[in-house]
Amino acid sequence: MSNEIIDILAIVTRERRMAVSDREWQHRLRGYGYGIRDTDEGRIVTSLIKDAPLCAIPAQFAA
Repeated sequence: MSNEIIDILAIVTRERRMAVSDREWQHRLRGYGYGIRDTDEGRIVTSLIKDAPLCAIPAQFAA
């Protein structure tokens, strides 16, 4: 796993711990330029600027 993905997942998990709801979590991530997309394979982090997938969110991180 690349350092960039590790950094993204660190932000995602930190913001999830601080948020009281899924909606607030997604709102907080938008401030960093990230979005969450639900797919058949699970949730993925996307770039709002490039509208491109960045990495999958491991299930234990998104809970």
